[in-house]
Amino acid sequence: MSIRRLPEHLVNRIAAGEVVERPASALKELVENAVDAGATRIAVRLAGGGTDLVEVTDDGCGMTPEDMALALERHATSKLPDEAIENVSTLGFRGEALPSIASVARMTLESRVRGSEGWARVVDNGVVVSEGPAAIPPGTRVRVEGLFERVPARRKFLRSPRSEFAACLDVVKRLAMARPDIGFSVEHDGRRSLGVSGGETLPDRVAALTDRGLVDNGVGIDFVREGIGLGGIAGLPTFNRGVADHQYLFVNGRPVKDRLLIGAIRGAYAEMMPRDRHAVVALFLDVPPDAVDVNVHPAKTEVRFRDPAMVRGLIVSGLRRALDEAGHRSQSAPESALAAWTQEQSPSPSGEGLGWGRVPQDEAPAFWSAVPTPNPSPEGEGLSVDQRSYAINERRSFFTPPPQARAEPAYAPPPETIDFPLGVARGQVAKTYIVAESPDGLILVDQHAAHERLVLERMRKAMASGGVSSQALLLPEVIELDEPACDRLEARAAELSEFGLDLDRFGPHAMLVRGVPAMLGQSDVTGLVTDLADELAAFDEALSLKERLDHVAATMACHGSVRAGRILSVAEMNALLREMEITPHSGQCNHGRPTWVKLAHGDIEKLFGRK
Repeated sequence: MSIRRLPEHLVNRIAAGEVVERPASALKELVENAVDAGATRIAVRLAGGGTDLVEVTDDGCGMTPEDMALALERHATSKLPDEAIENVSTLGFRGEALPSIASVARMTLESRVRGSEGWARVVDNGVVVSEGPAAIPPGTRVRVEGLFERVPARRKFLRSPRSEFAACLDVVKRLAMARPDIGFSVEHDGRRSLGVSGGETLPDRVAALTDRGLVDNGVGIDFVREGIGLGGIAGLPTFNRGVADHQYLFVNGRPVKDRLLIGAIRGAYAEMMPRDRHAVVALFLDVPPDAVDVNVHPAKTEVRFRDPAMVRGLIVSGLRRALDEAGHRSQSAPESALAAWTQEQSPSPSGEGLGWGRVPQDEAPAFWSAVPTPNPSPEGEGLSVDQRSYAINERRSFFTPPPQARAEPAYAPPPETIDFPLGVARGQVAKTYIVAESPDGLILVDQHAAHERLVLERMRKAMASGGVSSQALLLPEVIELDEPACDRLEARAAELSEFGLDLDRFGPHAMLVRGVPAMLGQSDVTGLVTDLADELAAFDEALSLKERLDHVAATMACHGSVRAGRILSVAEMNALLREMEITPHSGQCNHGRPTWVKLAHGDIEKLFGRK
């Protein structure tokens, strides 16, 4: 069999298989060309999810008729003035997009340079069918119709119009996010789906294209190391999503999808977010051109770094620093809780809807009044709950429920709330939740989740300064485990001793615990060692030592925390709130759940129909 040179139209069709995978791929190439042309406004029109029509109009520099003819040839581009491809600064540079798209669709290319006449050129599946003058404002308009219409093998692999439109919209969002100075609009089947004006700030543009709540629930990032800059905005750990479609990554203004970067984000949010949840972030990396290779794939969505470990460390450090500065912040509004409350039925006169149950009219006591008994304490203050009795007055048409809780005696005036972001403790609910009053609302704190985070941060701080002190047990405790679990603990005994856990092997199936971390207090030693053995079994060997130690510290902190069901004094509750205010990441526990939620005064007024 002899070797032959393939015809130009077949070469373009083969290239289209790499560059034009679906309508979103074609749209990406066209919008990138518009951005590179210096456009300030880019309008996109779609029909049938982009399969029937993809049209991109810009107000960029435009092309002359000669440039238009050259642009439809393979490997012809204006974006590489010399052969230094490693210094490319534009989104496009390969010179394959326009001829590849024109080989599998009907393309109408119209363009006009300011101060000259417009020109149009029509290419039908690789064949030029017409060209001539065109009435068009300065800029360029590219119209792609019937994508893959004559390539049924490719067309049958396209998804539904709805799915293809979603992919197209995602492409435009990512490009629009990278360039807040450019206005973008998207119209699908005659309906406007996206519109952002140019000249916005980066946080505003990111929030407009992702979630408006990101402005109030995100932190800005500005971090530089070894000539590489990291900017953008990162959502708080409690402001997360069930899928990773709200993670936007950019390298030198180019939207990318890179495993290294995604793994770095996951590492930065480790121990602050549940494993099945994903952060909301928009990260912008500015890397010297010679330190990154953008010519990895024809679609230009993949990059390769010269020093990937340094880039990963930069992202983890930058995100951690920004989240550290967030302090005790958590998601600002408990929308799910409010929704659950507001969906409750309105209370009926008989008490239904308030949790009191239906009380027959002829059996319900009309009114309870508390008759206090003097407290026999020397101070003579407060009421004795055990000696309190209730007298039933005469029946009336309404009733008031008896008091179900008590307030502690106020020996001193309650402190003002204005100086404390998390307010001042007013009580405890279900022996689990602290109720605090802040200047602008009501705050509920999960005491176990909050203290768990505080203990973990204390342990990390102690580790950074030389190790966690150990408290020797009066009688060493023997923990029976299976042999593999004992082997794992024995192999990590040196690392565990740095956390204050002193243990030795005690036969094939047991471990002897001589000391525990002093900051854990009276903890369940058996449960702690058992959980540590399970954590060590789940470790990935690829994890760094620091990541493995973080897992150990998180497990220990969980066992050393204030448990749900423990009654706290007001002083203890306030001490917990004050420490939360100065501790990084205290807005979420070690498992990623929120430690506190807030009901603003406006939210409370809505619940009671005052607003």
